[in-house]
Amino acid sequence: IPQMAPISWLILFTIFSATLMLFAMMNYFIILTKAYLSEDKSNKLIPKSLNWKW
Repeated sequence: IPQMAPISWLILFTIFSATLMLFAMMNYFIILTKAYLSEDKSNKLIPKSLNWKW
């Protein structure tokens, strides 16, 4: 059974980590921009309260 070299695992981990960070930053800045461009400036970046019914 062929096995991957340790450098290949390191490259794979780096690519997946960079992808995760990229999507996290994109999501953060998209939400930030939507909140900035919204009409209601007074309620900026305040999440709606969730009513959990346990």
